[in-house]
Amino acid sequence: MMNVNEIQEIIKLIDKSTIEEFTYESHGTSVSLKKTSTTKKLQDAPALPASLSPEPAEAATPAERQVVERKVEEPVKEDPSSKPAYDHEIVSPMVGTFYTAPSPEKDDFVKLGSKVDKSSVVCIVEAMKLFNEIEAEVSGEIVEILVENGELVEYGQPLFRVNTK
Repeated sequence: MMNVNEIQEIIKLIDKSTIEEFTYESHGTSVSLKKTSTTKKLQDAPALPASLSPEPAEAATPAERQVVERKVEEPVKEDPSSKPAYDHEIVSPMVGTFYTAPSPEKDDFVKLGSKVDKSSVVCIVEAMKLFNEIEAEVSGEIVEILVENGELVEYGQPLFRVNTK
């Protein structure tokens, strides 16, 4: 079973990291930690069971007893006129390596502003030594290329944005 000092140390480490949620289970005991974007007051926090209650106050440093509030930053608002208009995303049908051209010596299948139709090949995704041609599946204009040549892509990851209007 973990003692209070170990739990406090884990809290400090999680607080300094980018981890949002952490769960630890050992010998029938479970500890779950979750960061939230809102600040909670100390009295809103659930009380620890008697077996996990902190040691006397003199054992904790003033910094450990103090509740620190964090300022929540407002999301940056982007100018809608700076974003290219699109109404369709071409997504990767598999996990693999994204290629913009059939070979290094050849031209890219599409570039920004290229017109495509439903059967136009827009890229290749290599998976397990198989080169899979990815088709646009819509007619329109490529307004954004979201992946770099040679980059690994995930299933369902957007590759291109297309304006079909």
